[in-house]
Amino acid sequence: MTINRIGLKLGAAILVLIIIILVSLGLAVDRLFTNFYEMQMREDAQEIAAHFTTMVESGDTSSRLMIRTFAEFSDVKFLWVNADGKIVTLSGEHPENLSLLRVHDTRRLLAGHPTEFQTSDPKGNRFYVVGKPIKVGNATKPAIYIVASMNKVDDSLQRLRNLLILSGLGAFLLALGMILIMSKLLSRPLLQMQQMTEKMAKGNWDARLQIGSRDEIGLLGHSINDLATSLQRYRDTRRAFFSNISHELRTPVTYLQGYSKVLDEGMIQSEKEKEQYLSIIYEESVRLEHLINDLFDLSKMEEGQLKLSMEWLDLKQVVTTAVQKVKLKAENKRLSLQMELYDRIPFIRGDRKRMEQVLLNLLENAIRYTESGGVHVRLTRQKESTILSISDTGVGIEKNELPYIFERFYRVEKSRAREFGGTGLGLSIVKKYVEMQGGTVRVDSQIGVGTTFILTFSQKKQRREGMSHEKN
Repeated sequence: MTINRIGLKLGAAILVLIIIILVSLGLAVDRLFTNFYEMQMREDAQEIAAHFTTMVESGDTSSRLMIRTFAEFSDVKFLWVNADGKIVTLSGEHPENLSLLRVHDTRRLLAGHPTEFQTSDPKGNRFYVVGKPIKVGNATKPAIYIVASMNKVDDSLQRLRNLLILSGLGAFLLALGMILIMSKLLSRPLLQMQQMTEKMAKGNWDARLQIGSRDEIGLLGHSINDLATSLQRYRDTRRAFFSNISHELRTPVTYLQGYSKVLDEGMIQSEKEKEQYLSIIYEESVRLEHLINDLFDLSKMEEGQLKLSMEWLDLKQVVTTAVQKVKLKAENKRLSLQMELYDRIPFIRGDRKRMEQVLLNLLENAIRYTESGGVHVRLTRQKESTILSISDTGVGIEKNELPYIFERFYRVEKSRAREFGGTGLGLSIVKKYVEMQGGTVRVDSQIGVGTTFILTFSQKKQRREGMSHEKN
């Protein structure tokens, strides 16, 4: 049985917090009522003592009987303090427990200073003691002590504490049950995420989480699902890439082996046939070279070792050179190849060779996927940006394919990939080169109408990068 450690940690943390809150609240309530009862006891004892003092100072002969009656009614003890410091009861007897009274307090009373304090007997019973001096005229006579038992107060506080303990225990048990339920509910999606990441680590990227919330945990679940989707797409495109690259490598190698063997064994009928075979060998070797170069560039990009030779470029010149190189391919397919180059196009910082490679990739793609119509190259300036667009009237790209066409290994229309050729590396390399030269690339496409790739180079960014390169 798997232990839900997340639930245990979460539940333990909440439980500790609840215990701290309950204990703190219980102590606060206990202290509040303790202070209330003790304050009430003090006020009652002070009031009784003041009443007794008034009765004694009145000099009424019946005051002794009244004091005895009132003391019994008020459940307090009345003690006399004689002038020589002896303490007696109303009947003249010594009190049972003189240890409740402190000598220095008695001296203060005889000196005319009132006193009050709490004390307890050996059995732990608490008492509240109030001492008052007796004054007749300007003379100070013997004093009195009022000793009030605090047993009722302590009994009330004990009942209160018992009630607090029972209430706290009930609240604790209720909270414990709620914590067990809530910890399971809160930790369940985290456990599901942990289980899914384990599946992903084992290569199962088809699994998906069922997200039922829109909070942070739900957002995390959506992110994991997006990650699984990306990894699955990466796996599928990588498999397709290896399949395509195997085919692309096998085809020229087969041609090279076959025709070179024919030439080596002299199985040719004429010089024309020989020249034809040599031409095929050359074309396939060039095709193989392009493929190897793409793989080499991709490898350097992955390792971050690709360096550019930056300089100020005249884009019109670069565009014209690239168009001239693909002009023959366009003519062979009877496609029109048009350029629209505006004047006063500012120079940009870039690598001439890589920029030309970008344009060649885009132009060759446009020609490859266009069967009729043509390709239009337009270079213009808008505000602080230089815009280069390459449009064709080809087959177009599905909208759901557009977000992925710049990913490595990705190929549009996989069922027709062999027909059109390519390995799925060209556009990934194009995007990387454009971004390394301070530009951005985006694509607009419509099935059956055509595709337009738009390269944008910000002049502000170009100037910043130019200054940065000059400083370096």
